[in-house]
Amino acid sequence: MILGSERLSFSSLRAIFGMGPRVGARANFRNSMRLTQFTDYALRLLIYAAAHPDRLVTIEETAAAYGISRNHLMRIANLLTREDFLRAVRGRSGGLMLARAPEFIGLGHVVRSTEPDFAIAECFGDTYQCRLTPSCRLKGILGTALTAFLNEMDRHTLADLVLDPAQFGIERPAI
Repeated sequence: MILGSERLSFSSLRAIFGMGPRVGARANFRNSMRLTQFTDYALRLLIYAAAHPDRLVTIEETAAAYGISRNHLMRIANLLTREDFLRAVRGRSGGLMLARAPEFIGLGHVVRSTEPDFAIAECFGDTYQCRLTPSCRLKGILGTALTAFLNEMDRHTLADLVLDPAQFGIERPAI
């Protein structure tokens, strides 16, 4: 966890995720390790809920704020609720809120809960057919890199990402 006023910026997150500086909409995504869209949206939903600690947030407003699919966000909210990152309040005036304070929601835990696997190369999966596997050293190097990535994520919490909604361009949309 980062102490004091030191916070993670989106550019430092891009560096942690191995994406480098963003140059264009599709820059650096083809040849870099990246998280699934599910994990990306899960982190966004948690950031949005954390940025509004004084009220419940809805799937509809969050989807509108980020321009993402309501149905996809619903699946993500269900998982985050089951994993005890979010608390859901049902009913007409229901919505979502963080299940615990942002400083107690570890980014590494979120990533591990939302990623289906970390098979960053064929040899990490259950079935692989690479002929180099018996003598390949790449798996060890990639395994070390993956461990370093997850260790870095474990050092941070949702509190490191929370900003005032105006700071990252999200305002409560009129619904």
